[in-house]
Amino acid sequence: MKIFLDTANLDQIKQAVDYGILDGVTTNPSLISKENQEFMPLIKEILAIVPGPVSVEVTATDAEEMIEQAKKYAELSHNVVIKVPINLEGLRVVKTLTDLEIKTNVTLIFSSPQALLAAKAGATYVSPFVGRIDDISGSGMGLVEEIVQVFYNYAIETEIIVASIRHPVHFVQAAMMGADVATVPFSTLEKLLKHPLTDIGMERFLKDWEKVKK
Repeated sequence: MKIFLDTANLDQIKQAVDYGILDGVTTNPSLISKENQEFMPLIKEILAIVPGPVSVEVTATDAEEMIEQAKKYAELSHNVVIKVPINLEGLRVVKTLTDLEIKTNVTLIFSSPQALLAAKAGATYVSPFVGRIDDISGSGMGLVEEIVQVFYNYAIETEIIVASIRHPVHFVQAAMMGADVATVPFSTLEKLLKHPLTDIGMERFLKDWEKVKK
């Protein structure tokens, strides 16, 4: 399973690259706004740092305007992926961008029919938002399981990005279900390494090392 970082923070991205486990980055307008930086220079720097795909979201609502935005972003780098909302205008955009060989990530997926339609339109990725479904007493990972099965049934090549991950359990479940990608906040990435027995073991080893004659 590929690991994307769900952030627009340059320091976090650089750390994840240094760890050697980063496959890509997903951004959105909310994440961009937190950085209080000019949009284009920030995106260009992220693209230069990240070795893999970087999702950049269109903000227009009309299909033609979204397509123009997408073309502009796609010119920035070979690893740009255009993030498009799942609606009728979005499907038109995905079809057009696919014909132009521009990669797309269809976002705000909350049902398996939405994922299937996005895939049929040519989406490179679909992003079910598991945390937001859990927030309204649904089963976010149940949705991922549905999409994995549907895509398997028809040998669909569109990759599934498990998004809106809130905790390590979501990450583990995504891996066990065979999702292609998990996109995680930096805080969740750090939690994936934490285990009390690891901490206890390290502490014990260091204490025993102090007893060794040097």
